[in-house]
Amino acid sequence: MIATADIASGVMAFAQQLPGRVIESPLDMVLGATLPTKVILTVLGAFSLLSWILIIWKFRELRAVNARADDFVFAVAGANGLADLDDALRELEDSPFRRLFREGIAFFSELRPGALASPHAGEGLSPTQLEALWLVLEKSLSEEKDELAHGLPWLAIIGSVSPLLGLMGTVVGVMNSFIGITSQGSANIAAVAPGIAEALTTTVAGLAVAIPAVIAYNHYASRLRLFVGELAGYASEFIGTLAREGRL
Repeated sequence: MIATADIASGVMAFAQQLPGRVIESPLDMVLGATLPTKVILTVLGAFSLLSWILIIWKFRELRAVNARADDFVFAVAGANGLADLDDALRELEDSPFRRLFREGIAFFSELRPGALASPHAGEGLSPTQLEALWLVLEKSLSEEKDELAHGLPWLAIIGSVSPLLGLMGTVVGVMNSFIGITSQGSANIAAVAPGIAEALTTTVAGLAVAIPAVIAYNHYASRLRLFVGELAGYASEFIGTLAREGRL
């Protein structure tokens, strides 16, 4: 009967003669990857899907906001005073610019009932009332900024975490490769290359997920700052219109 030790030594000798796992395509590399690599690639795949959903969603949202901003500018340019602008805003689609002006007009009407219909009727706003009106406009501006910023933090998280996940997968893969070299007692390129290639797969995947997310985040954050600046300008213009019409 062949001893167990002889069988084990024969298996080890045969394993040392193997050229290593043959990889013919990146798909073979992914399908034959170790469990930690597959887990990290799955997480990165989920991040990629979420990232592109957010990118497409924010693109459509900001494009719609930009189109409605143009309609608002035309309405403001064609209006003859706040009363006329109030009527024009009722016909526009809902937008941050419309909500900001409607909030200001509604609060002004509460402070000075009937003053909107009669431009020069009664006294203007007191300093305390004017400060309260500014606070209402700033609150509305902050709410619109938060609404437009939905989804951007997730793009930032994906853009910063994905490369770290890829790096972690690479480190784990390299460790596994060195463990395999130690166990087989062979350091030839055919034995090392598949493990190193598999380890680098997660780095490539992490960068592929992070780069679009970072580009989209910076682009949308820039557009958000532009919209917020325009909203702040329109809030100041609202106060200026009140002053020009003698309502302050």
